[in-house]
Amino acid sequence: MEKKVEQIVTWLREKADKANVEGLLVGVSGGIDSAVVANLIKKAFPNQSLGVIMPCKSQSSDQDHAQKVIEACDLKSTTVDLTETHNVLFGTIKDQLQQSSDFNEEQEQIADANLRARLRMSTLYTIATNHKYLVVGTDNAAEWYTGYFTKYGDGGVDLVPLSNLTKGEVREMAEYLGVPHEIIHKQPSAGLWEGQTDENEMGTSYEMIDKHLKGEEIPEKDREVIESMHKRSAHKRQMPPAPPQ
Repeated sequence: MEKKVEQIVTWLREKADKANVEGLLVGVSGGIDSAVVANLIKKAFPNQSLGVIMPCKSQSSDQDHAQKVIEACDLKSTTVDLTETHNVLFGTIKDQLQQSSDFNEEQEQIADANLRARLRMSTLYTIATNHKYLVVGTDNAAEWYTGYFTKYGDGGVDLVPLSNLTKGEVREMAEYLGVPHEIIHKQPSAGLWEGQTDENEMGTSYEMIDKHLKGEEIPEKDREVIESMHKRSAHKRQMPPAPPQ
């Protein structure tokens, strides 16, 4: 694990140097993936790294956990509360759609959640531009393969240092890096709505996805769910298509 951490830290430095930037930042959610990335960017750039906490209709425990991550790795941080911004923007869009009788209530929850992710992306890039930093993403191999991220939201980043690590490997790295115990062992959730968990939403578990990615046998129903998500989300991992010349 020490070797893996060193390799990623070196890679982060090389990418920042090649991009001619002065450091790195990450959105710290209070989850295990962003906690690991927070530690990695701190190691890569001890004096030019930043954690950004962006509450937006969030559970208070998430913000508490995010603060614990920041304190545990001694990372400089800033907090931008996006709740008001989201309420105004989503409310305005919803009003316009309702006035034209085009509002689809069935899609409201996911549209609301995706807008929050995209507001966070815009916030990170605005702060990154101010500091001349790159935006570092937090998606692990399981999320990247299944497309469990918002296009141009948490998927809108410059670097994805965890995208080759299974959820299990991220957990091992978190233990090695000294991420607070309660964050390592809490139920994975994007905090999109009350009671939301990643695994309930996906219909399978990170354990099953990790096994599938490692080529191990898993129940057919889990394999079908995972491959269906992978196929449906292919567009998220590619540049927008253009017609042939």
